[in-house]
Amino acid sequence: EYCTVRYVRLQILKSSTMTGTATIKREKDQIAARAKGAAGAAVAGMDVDVASLTDEFDGYDKLAESNVDEAIASYERVVTAADASADDAAGVTLKRKEMAFVRAAQLFKKHNHTNAMKDLIGAVRPFLSVISKAKGGKLFRVLLDNFLEIDNATDEQVAVTAECIEWTIDAKRRFLKQTLEIILTKLHIKARQFQDALAVAQPLIRELKRLDDKMQLVEVQLMESIAYYALSNYPKSRGSLVSARTTANGIYCPPKMQSALDLQSGIMAAQEQDFKTGFSYFYESFEGFDSTTVPDQAVLALKYMLLCKIMTGEADTVPAILSGKLALKYSTGNNSRALESMRVIACANLERSLENFETAFKVDYKVELEDDIIIMSHVKRMYDDMLQNNLCRIVEPFSRVEIAHVAKLIKLDRSLVETKLSQMILDKKLPGILDQGSGTLEIFEVADEDKAYSAALQTIEHTSQVVEALFAKAKKLS
Repeated sequence: EYCTVRYVRLQILKSSTMTGTATIKREKDQIAARAKGAAGAAVAGMDVDVASLTDEFDGYDKLAESNVDEAIASYERVVTAADASADDAAGVTLKRKEMAFVRAAQLFKKHNHTNAMKDLIGAVRPFLSVISKAKGGKLFRVLLDNFLEIDNATDEQVAVTAECIEWTIDAKRRFLKQTLEIILTKLHIKARQFQDALAVAQPLIRELKRLDDKMQLVEVQLMESIAYYALSNYPKSRGSLVSARTTANGIYCPPKMQSALDLQSGIMAAQEQDFKTGFSYFYESFEGFDSTTVPDQAVLALKYMLLCKIMTGEADTVPAILSGKLALKYSTGNNSRALESMRVIACANLERSLENFETAFKVDYKVELEDDIIIMSHVKRMYDDMLQNNLCRIVEPFSRVEIAHVAKLIKLDRSLVETKLSQMILDKKLPGILDQGSGTLEIFEVADEDKAYSAALQTIEHTSQVVEALFAKAKKLS
């Protein structure tokens, strides 16, 4: 009887447990279904809101085609509106303002409205405290990138970026501050304010070393090398470049950054007159930039490749390089003048025409050549080579010629021509003598080298070695 009662109690308990479990499971399923339905309704509502906002901002952009000021005012009303209230569960107001900031920045960039962009970047700062730091940082970078793409506004860009850095310090946004300091360093280099670039880069390098942020450290060290090179401090420029390459070896370096390192390495090699090594670096850089679709930098690397060929006396290979498969697509378009300028310089070198050389530098391609720091650092040697080649071309037909006549043909001052001719004679680049009494240059015929004399000297040297070897063996035997 006791066992029977015990069994009945167990069956009742089991039945109630199963019923409770089923009830809990059913309630959970109902809650999940309600939550799923609510989420779906929210997403559907958000999609509708985003679509309506897109239509609204498309209308503003269309308005800009006829009345830019009215479109700007429309965007300003949106971005200066009050932030979302507590009952804005879907965040429609936040989304509207976020989209307005992005679309307004694109419109201002398109119409080069620098002042409006400055005001927009200032207006976004209070809004960043309402949204998350990650989303806020991304939005701020989008606005700043659009601002930096406006042409001929470098001074304003420097001022705004410096002001934003001060704001990041007050707002305690350390990582955004580092990003802005990198941008400010680039802007200083672009504006050729190299001392200011170093003033920003050097404290930043120390901070990045402490944080062990190697990717950004490579970028800043590379910019430091560029700034030192522009200031003609070549030892420090090489030191910064070596540090950047050493840091890059310890991490994965993106192709674009590796190409930039190769470009600067080629520049340093060319500065040390090692143009063959420089050409190799420039070629690697050109291939890297070409594969990462950075046409401006690819053309720059190709331009320096041609410079190396001209400096090594291989100007005749320039047309072949320009007609190559990779270089051919850069021969047309906005960057074609940079390559055409090097082709003209190569032709002037081949024709040994100093007049064509000076015309290319000072008239036809002044922007492409004189405004390039790297090209200008090699101009003096290039000019001397062109002057020597031109003088050799002029005096070739003569055995005796007046210095004044040579100066008249080359269209230079007589004293300058006389000084250069005397230097060429001392360097044994021109066989001749200057007769200052008569003011003439006498050119000697170059006699063929007598190979019998050098062969006799070589025979005597070998005989001496044989005699010394026999003498050593005889000494051992005795």
